[in-house]
Amino acid sequence: MHVTGKGYGRVCLAGLVCAKPGRRTRLMHRTLIRRGRPGEVKGFGPRQLSALLDAAHAQLGGPIVLVWDNDRRHLSAAMRAVIEARSWLTVFQLPAYAPELNPGEMGWSQCGLRRTVRS
Repeated sequence: MHVTGKGYGRVCLAGLVCAKPGRRTRLMHRTLIRRGRPGEVKGFGPRQLSALLDAAHAQLGGPIVLVWDNDRRHLSAAMRAVIEARSWLTVFQLPAYAPELNPGEMGWSQCGLRRTVRS
């Protein structure tokens, strides 16, 4: 997937790779364009991530098992509340640094993108 943010400021992308035995694998994603305007959403927060999860659940029609890295947005109290409110959602947290367990890390390096992690 080619995404360009040239002239727009910053393009944020959140995606899910959805795999179900015996079915085609799907990629579900949402983009968020940030132009740096006052009061503008700066990135994906619990509300945007929960909307993506709800859309995936509605489209797939079954429980979801989610494997997440340790991005600060995934670990927030608000996101934990979102997870707790959805009985159809099971979340596994990857260890702090485990690129061998997270194929997405290899994808970032292959496409020339660098993911930055802020403390």
